[in-house]
Amino acid sequence: MSVRDVRYLGDPVLREKCQEVEAFDTDVRALVGDLLETMYAEDGIGLAAPQIGVPLRVFVYDVRDDEIEPGVLVNPRIVEATGKQKEVEGCLSIPGLDEVVERSGHVVVEGLDGAGEPVRVEAEGLLSRCLQHECDHLDGVLFIDRVSPLKRRMLLKKWSKMDESVR
Repeated sequence: MSVRDVRYLGDPVLREKCQEVEAFDTDVRALVGDLLETMYAEDGIGLAAPQIGVPLRVFVYDVRDDEIEPGVLVNPRIVEATGKQKEVEGCLSIPGLDEVVERSGHVVVEGLDGAGEPVRVEAEGLLSRCLQHECDHLDGVLFIDRVSPLKRRMLLKKWSKMDESVR
């Protein structure tokens, strides 16, 4: 396992629709380990494979809540989404920017765990937001795509003016 470089806004891999994982081999296990190490090193609560340059439908999460176990989701899909929540959201691939994003308040996500076993995650609050954010990454969608065109232009302008050392 190793910490990998996080890809930033502008990298084409962040806009790709990722491929499904077909086999749970040593490469996938290593990818999961690298995602976890990188997420913790970057102090994130979630990290998707394209964020480290791998266009596969895999992400990890840990919302740092003693009652919620960290997890891995492979080939996830949101099967239920209800309610609404509006909260500030940021992204490791767009450091220094954040904005209020509306998301579903409650989601059910089905997929596979890191060993290839079926898993179903029901979530509310921060975990719900995190799962939706990471699922978006697997479809090439960033949180800035979920704000108004005016706010997106403002965020992109701010991003273009940010010092390269921040990203």
